[in-house]
Amino acid sequence: MQPRRGSAVQREIRQSKPFRSPSHEAVIALLRTAEVVRRFLAAAVAPAGLTLQQYNVLRILRGAGEAGLPTLEVADRMIEHTPGVTRLMDRMEGQGWVTRERCPTDRREVHCRISAAGLALLERIDPAVEQTDRQAVGSVDDRSLRKLITTLDAVRAAHASAASGKQARRAESTSRMGGY
Repeated sequence: MQPRRGSAVQREIRQSKPFRSPSHEAVIALLRTAEVVRRFLAAAVAPAGLTLQQYNVLRILRGAGEAGLPTLEVADRMIEHTPGVTRLMDRMEGQGWVTRERCPTDRREVHCRISAAGLALLERIDPAVEQTDRQAVGSVDDRSLRKLITTLDAVRAAHASAASGKQARRAESTSRMGGY
């Protein structure tokens, strides 16, 4: 019997060479895990006729309450960013899950709200999604989950900080170049 070599992710992707570094292995494991969980959750919302992006939009709008949110704010809050949020909203409005209305003070802004049908759909699938969430991480104890959340928060915070720095440097460079 051959001894097991390498990490689980290395075996899953059938990579024979070692990873070039622990950070490389961690990134691959994170991406692989995210994809596995994404597919698992997509299967939970698919019977309701939803994609994960549509489900995410409905959850965002439910959380926003009656006031709703501008389309770009919805896009900023999405877990998976999509360049076609307007087309996504078009399809969801066509299904009767959301309503949209131009802002009377700024015609460029469109406010989106979850409809009664969208709320009913979420209420119907909430139990299945909650069960799927538990199953997705069911092999991990609560203490480890809290540590995982903290670790993932730190990774995202570092990237948000780096992105903010890049935006500030780009703005400064643009202003020195006369706005171009």
